[in-house]
Amino acid sequence: MKNVFIIGSKGIPSKYGGFETFVDKLTEYQKTPSIKYHVSCLSDNFDETEYNGARCFNVKIPDIGPAKAIYYDIKSLDLVHKYIKENNVRDAIVYILACRIGPFMKFYKKKFKRLNIPVYVNPDGHEWKRAKWNWGIRQYWKLSEKLMIKNTDLAICDSLEIEKYIKKEYDSYLPKTTYISYGATVNKPDDIDENKYNQWLNQWNLKVKDYYLIVGRFVAENNYELIIREFMKSKTKKKLIIVTNIEKNKFYNELMKKTDFNTDDRIKFVGTIYEQDLLYQVRKGAFGYFHGHEVGGTNPSLLEAMATTSLNILLDVNFNREVGREAAIYFNKEVGNLSAIIKYADELSTQETKKIEEKALERIRTAYSWELIVNQYEDCFLKGIK
Repeated sequence: MKNVFIIGSKGIPSKYGGFETFVDKLTEYQKTPSIKYHVSCLSDNFDETEYNGARCFNVKIPDIGPAKAIYYDIKSLDLVHKYIKENNVRDAIVYILACRIGPFMKFYKKKFKRLNIPVYVNPDGHEWKRAKWNWGIRQYWKLSEKLMIKNTDLAICDSLEIEKYIKKEYDSYLPKTTYISYGATVNKPDDIDENKYNQWLNQWNLKVKDYYLIVGRFVAENNYELIIREFMKSKTKKKLIIVTNIEKNKFYNELMKKTDFNTDDRIKFVGTIYEQDLLYQVRKGAFGYFHGHEVGGTNPSLLEAMATTSLNILLDVNFNREVGREAAIYFNKEVGNLSAIIKYADELSTQETKKIEEKALERIRTAYSWELIVNQYEDCFLKGIK
């Protein structure tokens, strides 16, 4: 039995979060019975549970601010090490999601090496580039990433661009890497309650295929200001629906002052949508999806959009090109570029948008379906480092 200990997600089951959804799908689509997953879960409950056949062990952490996530990973690793020793586990892998604990990585790498257990890392995206962090925290993230890569047995990158970056940036460490993407759900969920979607449309005075959509974290590096300015400049009669959390968010007020988007009744912030079936329908019913993310690897919201929304309009950066290829339309940061693309999109025929939609679905099916991604992970875990 191959025991895989997964550290770094908030746990499963979960209604949100990229890593949480990844672990959920990894266990849901499991094909190989000889793999046993052990998942750390951030919880005040000390009891162990089973979910999708995985052993979920709870880790209680005091609320100590930004350092909470670092402490959570460290405590999780301590519990994993203790469990492995007490249960004499021999065939195992420790898989750490994200690069939060670089300064402590050498210590834990040695501890697990003494037990003959390799440690894998998912580097995630360029966390050190995110605008929400101050200079000091950015420096910590960059150092942490460096030390995580230096002291890992294998870096599993969810983007080819991230893998290329890791190999180039840390070539002196000769890092071992492999590429396994994030996944997306291709098929329509069963037993969808269409009444909820109709109620949602009525609530926001919307019609099917009469709105553009953004779904994502409300942060500056996702280029909300650029998209909103260009949308306001456009003559489209469609709405712009933004699904995000703006509570206690200074960026929202700053953006309002800069753009006066509150004076444009086409733009609607509708909060978060945690019900996956409803979110699926909101995506499916959109005319088009704007994706302004430029920091990080394969973005989950982009994959979900390509699996559901007819027309995907993406910021032209390598990460997005890697995913979208010829199945999307691309915009840049030049003034007037996106507004011109909105005009072009509005004038596309139903047949033209259908062709683009079919290309996007085929791209997801052949490269990003959860069945494919889980098979690749199981193969990686069973075969080990090549």
